[in-house]
Amino acid sequence: MWTELKAPSLAEMEAMAHETFERLPEHFRKMCEGVVIRVDDFPTEEVLDEMEAESEFDLLGLFQGTGLPFRSNDDLPRLPNMIWLYRRPILDYWAEHDESLGHIVRHVLIHEIGHHFGMSDDDMEAIEAAAD
Repeated sequence: MWTELKAPSLAEMEAMAHETFERLPEHFRKMCEGVVIRVDDFPTEEVLDEMEAESEFDLLGLFQGTGLPFRSNDDLPRLPNMIWLYRRPILDYWAEHDESLGHIVRHVLIHEIGHHFGMSDDDMEAIEAAAD
C-alpha cells in the first residue's frame, strides 16, 4: 500500500546502484573494471568546493579515479576508481521529476562514467537505450 512506501536507505540505494551497473552493456562496464560504487547522503565539503557547487544538492554523483584507457604501466599504485552517488540530492531530483528512481540512478551512473571517459551525450544516450 502507498502508505508504506519510503525512500531507500543508503544500503538499499547502493544495492540498487550495483544491480543497475550489472545491467549496463558489458563494453561500457569494462571501461571502469573494478570500479567501487558507494552511496552517501551528500558530497563532502571538499568535493563541493572542488566542483564549485553552490549547494549540497547540486551534485547527484561523482566519478573519482583514472579509467583504464588513461592508465599506463608506469603509474604508481592508486586507489580504486569510485563512483559516488549522493542519495539526498538524487531523492530530491526524483521528487521534482516524473522519472522512476531506478532510471535516475542508471542515468547518473552512465553519465558519471561517460563524462569521465569523454563520451558525448549521444554516446551516453545510446548506452542508456541499450540498457533498457
